[in-house]
Amino acid sequence: MDKETTVFKVNQRVVYPSQGVGVINEIVDKKYLGNGELSGKIVKHYRIYLEVSDMVVTVPVPSAEKLGIRAIVSAEAAQKALDSLSIDNGPVTSDWKLRFQQNMELLKKGSVDDIANIVRCLYQRSKVKELPIQERKLYDNAKKLLIDEISFALGKDASVIENMIHAKLEPLGASVQKKAVQNNFDDEDDDEDFSTDGESGSDADDSDDDADDADDADDSDDGSDENDDDDDED
Repeated sequence: MDKETTVFKVNQRVVYPSQGVGVINEIVDKKYLGNGELSGKIVKHYRIYLEVSDMVVTVPVPSAEKLGIRAIVSAEAAQKALDSLSIDNGPVTSDWKLRFQQNMELLKKGSVDDIANIVRCLYQRSKVKELPIQERKLYDNAKKLLIDEISFALGKDASVIENMIHAKLEPLGASVQKKAVQNNFDDEDDDEDFSTDGESGSDADDSDDDADDADDADDSDDGSDENDDDDDED
């Protein structure tokens, strides 16, 4: 792709993986802050307002694809993701740390199908056993991301989409819960915080921001900047 070609337009809504739906406020020429052949050169940047966090991020046009920034899905794709919430993909692993890592990877990828998968997985698991606090936060975050994108894609209020999501989830959840009761389900899901590699439970809150930290790191490498109010001329 031509480094000066802008895929998105001003006032277009886009999805920033793990951050949510945003709108491109403007496209500006600005010094590239990342590494590589573009370092220090003037290139076009998107300035994206993220509504959920009330924050503006500045993303170099050449880096947008690598960061996973994409257009909101079509109404057809949004409905497909919504319908997938009622599909039974089999038992969810009882190892919450493995679940958390797998779902964080999906969150970073950020497709609407990935986000729907997280919501379905964690809702289904919650009907078997209460989720650890980090997974509850991940579930809430993923559900908010899913509601926002689908509401824009289908042109419906967020409250309507939230009700539609629960309507899709509840039958499967009830079925999973019934099976667990019938089988006297009692697994050994470890609800303690990550404590491997010498880390203590007190560091668990750091994991809540894994997606944000990953994006911050990508932003640094790719010349992106958050809350950028600097002058565009150097």
